[in-house]
Amino acid sequence: MEEKSRSGRGSAGDAQPRGVEQIIKAAIDRGASDLHIKAGDVFRARIDGKLVPLTKQRLTPEQTRAIALRLMPNEDDRNRLDKLHEYDCSWGVPGVGRFRVNILRQRSSFMIVMRVIPFDIPTIESLKLPSVLTTIAAAERGMILVTGITGSGKSSTMAAILNHINQNNQKHVVTLENPIEFLHRDINSSITQREIGVDTDDFRAGLRAALRQDPDVIVIGEMRDVETVDTAMKAAETGHLVISTLPTPDAVATVSRVLAMFPPEEQEIARLRFAETLQAVVAQRLLPRADGHGRAAAVEVLICTAAARAIIRDAGRAAELYDYIREASEQYGMQTFDQHLMDLVGDEVITYETALAAATKPADFELQMRTLRRRSRAAEPAEAAQASAPRKR
Repeated sequence: MEEKSRSGRGSAGDAQPRGVEQIIKAAIDRGASDLHIKAGDVFRARIDGKLVPLTKQRLTPEQTRAIALRLMPNEDDRNRLDKLHEYDCSWGVPGVGRFRVNILRQRSSFMIVMRVIPFDIPTIESLKLPSVLTTIAAAERGMILVTGITGSGKSSTMAAILNHINQNNQKHVVTLENPIEFLHRDINSSITQREIGVDTDDFRAGLRAALRQDPDVIVIGEMRDVETVDTAMKAAETGHLVISTLPTPDAVATVSRVLAMFPPEEQEIARLRFAETLQAVVAQRLLPRADGHGRAAAVEVLICTAAARAIIRDAGRAAELYDYIREASEQYGMQTFDQHLMDLVGDEVITYETALAAATKPADFELQMRTLRRRSRAAEPAEAAQASAPRKR
């Protein structure tokens, strides 16, 4: 979208609220997931995974600073803007949208990254996630970890799991978020949403306090340090269901990352505790759809059966976990990324080339796809012959 005038008056160029909001709304209408606003650059938006320009006029440092002030929620924070290096908040305007906002400094000027938060709470079905997530969401205790790189849709998946609990159970759910993203209303459950820096000091303090607030389910925006992981495991050990996220690429890496947070002398006991408290890992990646419209989630699912717990408990068997997920897929509803990628290619949701580039084990994936195609081609003549054969009367 182009600014209304080259002079910038009444447009995003002079950071007038209506102009900024018009550009943001135009980006949302085009399906943007994120917006980038940076001094010395144009407005950009991530659409279908690609960062594309929205305007032609570059923003000055003063204009970017004015937009940052516009997005900050309270006067105290605005007064100390020039002393901040990073700042997180949420921002929303009726008719435009809600956003998770990160304000940062680069080259001594400001940059703003805005993540779009849908008004509607997603469901497991609307996100086209594996149906086994409804079973995972029904767990009474333990830890459910939703993982993936930045921008892989972890927050949406966690919101969908929480929505399922809210729709189907009578529980008290306490969330700790930085900032609050999806706004959950009380349906069958009571949802208490606390924002870090506003309602509680930090994740560790909020999590310790949550244990005194009669929770059934505790949702932690992200487990960033060993203290938070340790307290989360204690919560799971005492009968609570804990749901959180980690920026890890797959299930095997998630187990390794959690245990690596602990000092070497504590890792053995941490491994035993983690093996007992972990309920499931849901790892995901967003891939471009074959039709060019939007992205599809490729999902890896680990469910902690007795066999999976035995593998996690034994440091020497870590390499077995991937093969176990693959082999237990039919019995328990687990799946590796590569298994789901094969399904997505078969359903023509994504292209074979996209799947191959995203595969965990590309050589094995390529071999399996060739085998499937040969079987499919071999089955076609037999099916055609059966269809043309005269029916017995």
